[in-house]
Parts: sequence; structure tokens; C-alpha cells
Amino acid sequence: MDDAVNHPPVNGIPALGLGTWQNTDFGACVASVRNALDVGFRHIDTAQYYENEAAVGEGISTSPVSRESVFLASKLWFDDLAYDDVVQTARESLDQLGVDSLDMLYVHWPAESYDPAETLAAFTDLKRDGLIDHIGVSNFTPELLREAQECCDAPIKANQVEMHPLLQQEELRAYCDRHDITLVAYSPLMRGEVGEVREVCDVAEKHETTPEQVTLAWLLEKNVVPIPKATSRDHILSNWESQFVELDDEDIAHIGGISQERRLGDPVFAPW
Repeated sequence: MDDAVNHPPVNGIPALGLGTWQNTDFGACVASVRNALDVGFRHIDTAQYYENEAAVGEGISTSPVSRESVFLASKLWFDDLAYDDVVQTARESLDQLGVDSLDMLYVHWPAESYDPAETLAAFTDLKRDGLIDHIGVSNFTPELLREAQECCDAPIKANQVEMHPLLQQEELRAYCDRHDITLVAYSPLMRGEVGEVREVCDVAEKHETTPEQVTLAWLLEKNVVPIPKATSRDHILSNWESQFVELDDEDIAHIGGISQERRLGDPVFAPW
């Protein structure tokens, strides 16, 4: 990684990433990735399910930022988690992205064809063969993480889950802290609704900034890696500048004291 970051990496992962979920217009996705790299982002997150890996790869390859400076992560969908399917579709992702290897590959959901021993054996072999640097999982509970760790011969680097002020994931964060697993937060801005959370707005008003920047700063203070989606350069830059918002203990406690809980992503196949 180079010197473009302004917040220390978390367990080797750049502390703030660009999410690309629902960014399916090829040109817009390419532009958003290029803009993110231009303002300083060095962590790009995608997935096979997003159907934008080719655009993400184009954005990286046409950026002046070198591939070696970018932490690139993708995910395999739950119907491709049998051993042979993992190996085949991981290679397909590399082809779509136009890269030789991924910095991290996630199990997108522990559902359908997911089998801890078989799936993670395939991921371990991909790591052994140099096609991925790190193994990640997504939407795993503490119990599923424990099971995965018991089955996997390589470390589980990260668990990507929904996290924001109305879903603070305290039990999961504690488990990940104990086991040196980085928590990566998707939907950190509540899909554009974090500005409706009164406590967050209180802190934003105090610091004369936006609820979005406060939320990202709050996650960074907890050593959680947020990956907010943004398509316009202005929003990308605003998210990047959240790293310079300095919250005090009172701010952290005010947001931490929110009693309301709301999960935005709750599909029928979710493990909770």
C-alpha cells in the first residue's frame, strides 16, 4: 500500500473502502472506481452477484494508481460454494476483473451450497495457489465464525456484515476482536437514511459536518472498516474526508447509547 491513506489500516486492510453494490451501469461504475482511487481510496469491494466486476476491473486498470496499491475484494454467491464451483467461479472473477489475484475473497452468504469443510477447503487451496491473499466471510454470526475457524486451515481475515448506528453488532464485534478478525461494514450509511438518526445528527451539528461523515468516523473509531457505496465524485470525496472528523468520548457514547435497532438486509436465507 502507498501513502495515500489518512487513517491507519485495520489488520492490514485499508480502513475505508468503496462499496459497489447496485452500481451496475458500466460507465458510472468505472468512473466511481477511478474517482475513488483518485481522491485516495485504496480499498475496492465488489461481488459476483453485483454483476459489475468487469467495470470495477476497468476502473482499476485505467487509473494511474497501480494495481499493487489497491486492496481488491470480491465475493462468491451461495450457489457456487461447492469445492469445484468455488475454484471455477473464483477464476471467472479474476478474468472479469482482469487481475491475477484478489487481496480477499469472501463467502458472500453461509447459505444453500455452503458447506464449511468443503467450501473453506477450496478457499484455502485458492490461497495456497496464490489466487487470493486472504479468506473472508460475510454475514456470519459468532457461531458460524467459530465453525469456519475450526474447519479452515488458513486464518479468516474478515467478516463483512451490515453495521451502522442502528445495528451496532456488539456481540459480533467482541468475538471478532478476540479472534483478530476484521469487521467490514456494509450499508454503513443505512442506504442513505442515517441522516434520520437523531443522535447522529446531534453529533454532526456539534462538529459542523454531515451525519454521513460522523457515522463513518464513528465506525473508524471502533476499528471497523466501512465500505460506503457512492457514485458521484462529491459523495466519494465527502466519504473520504470523514477520516478527518475527530469524535470525542462523549460523541462515541451518544451514538453508542442508541437503543433502537433496525436491520436493513434480512433475506429469507439469512442465518440469524
